[in-house]
Amino acid sequence: MKATVFLGGGRITGALVAGLRLAGYAKPIVVHDRHARKLNELKRQYGVNIEEDLHRAVDSARVLIIAVRPGSVRGLLKEIGTEKILRPITVVSLAAGLPLSKLRAHLGPAVRWARAMPSPVCRSGLGLTAVAFSRGFPAASRAEVRDLFGMVGAVLKIPEKRFDAFTVTFSSSHGYHALAALISAAEKIGLDRKSARVAAAHALADGIAVWREGKSSLDELLHEAATPGGTAAAVMDAMNRAGYRQATVRGLRAGMKQAAKNARG
Repeated sequence: MKATVFLGGGRITGALVAGLRLAGYAKPIVVHDRHARKLNELKRQYGVNIEEDLHRAVDSARVLIIAVRPGSVRGLLKEIGTEKILRPITVVSLAAGLPLSKLRAHLGPAVRWARAMPSPVCRSGLGLTAVAFSRGFPAASRAEVRDLFGMVGAVLKIPEKRFDAFTVTFSSSHGYHALAALISAAEKIGLDRKSARVAAAHALADGIAVWREGKSSLDELLHEAATPGGTAAAVMDAMNRAGYRQATVRGLRAGMKQAAKNARG
């Protein structure tokens, strides 16, 4: 049986494999990486098959997932070589910023290219993955890609022209960053660390869960939580005056700039 093969044994591969195992994914999983330590750790934790030889890993793939850093993708594809893939195969790139138009220039015409951007939260089964497909991608293969990532969370098809904007917006780093900042701020105004963590986690996670699961609009919930003249309203007003919204926009634009840099290579 052909396998789901990951080229790259880093963090996102570990998160995806963890989520797949949690979901009971029964098909063979093969991981290739130049670093034996990463391979051995993935084998120990999740029982994956490891393959140190790149071409043997590619030959064993039904779905091939490119899971290396954007700057390493071109070198990896060059190492595989266009003559090495002569059969129809689905190849999914997880590299931020690298468009399908550039990926299609590699590995030959038999390859069906897709892009996916899974959140590391997929390790818990609560992930979110954006997908985009190249022209002429067969419907059955699209379903196979969606089903694979659907095992670790929700899947959302995004037009490729909006892929980078989605990527810089959906990252779980926003929540972690906000949580760390709120905990630190709470400690500075006198709250102990344990209480600061509980309060900050409630403010972010539980409040957002109410919005996602309920029928109230975001504006309604903001109005409910921040009574005029109250402390929450004072906090929000001060944060907005300090440039909270503008800083968020600048952050997203910096991410878009990095994605464009990745595309230029």
